[in-house]
Amino acid sequence: MTDASETKAKAGAAIIPVTLFQQNCTLLWCETTRKAVVVDPGGEVPQILAAIKQAEVTVEKIWLTHGHIDHVGGAADLRDDLKVPIEGPHRADKYLLNNVVTSGEMFGMTGMRDVLPDRWLEEGETVSVGELSFSILHCPGHSPGSVVYFNDQMRFALVGDVLFKGSIGRTDLSGGCHATLMESITRKLLPLGDDVSFICGHGPGSTLGHERLSNPFLTGDL
Repeated sequence: MTDASETKAKAGAAIIPVTLFQQNCTLLWCETTRKAVVVDPGGEVPQILAAIKQAEVTVEKIWLTHGHIDHVGGAADLRDDLKVPIEGPHRADKYLLNNVVTSGEMFGMTGMRDVLPDRWLEEGETVSVGELSFSILHCPGHSPGSVVYFNDQMRFALVGDVLFKGSIGRTDLSGGCHATLMESITRKLLPLGDDVSFICGHGPGSTLGHERLSNPFLTGDL
């Protein structure tokens, strides 16, 4: 009999901060197959392509956590370069993806293109890369269509701008709602378990347990 621990899928990851927002574009791959996904290519596509080459992996998908410009600005160009499908976010962010060019102009970001995914994602669906499988949590509040990608086997999540180390996503942008975001965090993210580590859209990652105990937005210390 094969020991289950020997068959446990393993992942590698590289964070590529892009654009003036220093958004954490993440290159995530399955160590067994060397198949990879690019999460939230916000811009500076040549930099992302260089990281893919350095990691010596084969990208088969692009995943989007939500539709804000700093997370999707380079998605259309990267899809054309790699000829791979885009998955996510939830359809509720369609209006944001239809206005990427306009949003970019507001921040002096040129060369951006509107983009729509090949597959919208819903609560409870799954996506995969290589031997890695992630379940989808629809976590609105920062944007109406924000989604979180969760791998239970690795106890790991990609949370976009829903939750940060020591903070939470902005809710003063179009479609944002503080009460909705807090409900997403407390009813969907935190129940996953204190041991779950996560990569977020900006800044360093953390664990859900650390944030539950120390994040002032969650402890009520604000």
